[in-house]
Amino acid sequence: MIEATNSTPRASIYSETVTSWYGPSAWVMYADLLAVLTAVMLPWSTTAVAVLIVLWLLSLVPLIRTLEVRAFLDSLSRPVCLFPLALVALAVVGILWADIPWQARLNGIHPVAKLLLIPFLLYHFERSPRGTWVFVAFLGSCATVMVFSWIVLFAPQLKMTQAWNAGVPVKNYIDQSQEFALCMVALTPFIIVFYNQRRFALAAASLALTIAFFANMAFVVSARTALVYVPVLLILFAFLHLDRRRSALLFAGVIVAGTMVWLTSPYLRARIAVISTDYSEYRQNIPSSIGKRLEYWQKSLRFLSQSPIIGNGTGSTKYLFEHDAIGQTGLAAEVTANPHNQTLNVAVQWGITGVVALYGMWLAHLLLFRGAGLANWVGLLVVVQNFISSFFNSHLFDFHEGWMYVLGVGVAGGISLGARRGDASKAMRLEDITRGPQRGVGASQTS
Repeated sequence: MIEATNSTPRASIYSETVTSWYGPSAWVMYADLLAVLTAVMLPWSTTAVAVLIVLWLLSLVPLIRTLEVRAFLDSLSRPVCLFPLALVALAVVGILWADIPWQARLNGIHPVAKLLLIPFLLYHFERSPRGTWVFVAFLGSCATVMVFSWIVLFAPQLKMTQAWNAGVPVKNYIDQSQEFALCMVALTPFIIVFYNQRRFALAAASLALTIAFFANMAFVVSARTALVYVPVLLILFAFLHLDRRRSALLFAGVIVAGTMVWLTSPYLRARIAVISTDYSEYRQNIPSSIGKRLEYWQKSLRFLSQSPIIGNGTGSTKYLFEHDAIGQTGLAAEVTANPHNQTLNVAVQWGITGVVALYGMWLAHLLLFRGAGLANWVGLLVVVQNFISSFFNSHLFDFHEGWMYVLGVGVAGGISLGARRGDASKAMRLEDITRGPQRGVGASQTS
């Protein structure tokens, strides 16, 4: 998040060779490596991620003296920064009208506070040439989790956590599905690119890794939300990277693969069959996954109607549910701080004002990732996946999925912005990763 001093050409500290352990270019390297380590640890540990984020912010402190203040302040006025900051500002101001204990009001700021890092990540990786390292690190870490997932499926005693789902070595199956689905779809264009370049070993490796992620989600464990956002991501892939003939072949292959998985995966059939069971239990006022969501959504809409413009205040959701559950039984007695819908989570606390800021942020970030290239492709997937999955969860405010969004948008957005402003080193990095001698990912549309 820095610029060069008066004696150094602008932004050169991001590309010059590290000659001192304490110079500006060295601290840029440290910040980049901490971001890489954060991506590596994200699938494994919440504590490690929290510590690394703090260290990343501290690594920027020695670079403050080289900050170009005007450029940084101008960047904050862009919609990609303005809307996340607006959500955080609403969370801070919203503590004033929340009719709950002050500790609960302050705790309500925590899930939103992570959005503050988006402007800093955008500014830093708009200038750093190492943003793609973060993508590679996350992919490698998720691939390791995937291998470990197959191992603990047959040797559950090797699990690192007490997750009750088979095949989940760390964290939980929802987080794991979010990671694997993103990596699976993100890899798909490279199969075509490497094949067109006659780099058959890399094409085969990309295909094998894509199939491995898919097989794990089909036969080991996956979130039901993935059944909604994965088709959307595949449609996005076909629209951006395939012609009509190849799109038809893709979806024919998906239908065949889906049929084979349905016939051979008892796990997947059970996951889908339970939807009907959950809904039947909901009709009988018996708590179930789907029943709870429907109850949460109905109540959240009622809470929103009490204060539609500015909401009920930061951190008020749980207290509203507690008050409404008094004297109730069954589903009506369920209490939650998370209505399992990002829009309603925001609306209950900050009303229509908060919803406008939320959707403005998603739209601004969606528009940021127009065009070809690795950064735009990854950033687009991150935004679309978060948007779709947030119909059934509050993923922006959840720790794991929220940080996937912040890091994905921050790093990919920074690379995209750097390439747009004509940063030669940024353009070279994109070409090295996503292009062959003559064609890029976008070129595969007409091949």
